[in-house]
Amino acid sequence: MKKIFGVLCLIVFATGANAGDAAKGQSAAAICSACHGGDGNAVLPGAPSLAGQSEKYLIKQINDYKSGVRVNNQMQPMVANLSDEDTANIAAFYAGQKIQHMAVADEYIEAGNSLYMNGDADRGIAACTACHGVNGNGMAAAGFPALGGQKADYTKAQLEAFRSGARSNDENNVMRDIVAKMSDEQIKVLSNYLVGLH
Repeated sequence: MKKIFGVLCLIVFATGANAGDAAKGQSAAAICSACHGGDGNAVLPGAPSLAGQSEKYLIKQINDYKSGVRVNNQMQPMVANLSDEDTANIAAFYAGQKIQHMAVADEYIEAGNSLYMNGDADRGIAACTACHGVNGNGMAAAGFPALGGQKADYTKAQLEAFRSGARSNDENNVMRDIVAKMSDEQIKVLSNYLVGLH
């Protein structure tokens, strides 16, 4: 029992020690607004909306860009000089913002809902809900991203990058293994469905 209590105390202490300052993060993120929007809702269709993402996920992505594990010619120079404190603060700011959902075109609702909620057993594709939640809010504690409200162009590009192996910063190849089984049409449907999921 003492061991469990000690581990819990360590987790709580570590979580508190790494918590970012959202006010400082807003200032530090000013340069990010050209692509990601002042409130984390992307201005450009090919840029991700960061509003409402978990701090854990955002910190991982920034660090992956810094280390070169995740490659993007625009992002690498933007994050190169961020300190750990800057990274935590920016993540705290975006995590506290609200994602803006869009309307889903009728043609994507039924197929998108089915694929997201149930997967595709015939192709061996797991349901997205297992990691990203029923409402697309992600799983903050596990660092799994929120998908609801994300721009369709960005989601499509990321799914295709996982499928081709161009993006490989997923834990244990989970996304690469799943998306490898997806058709172009399924990627299109899912990307367009997620814009309104909440």
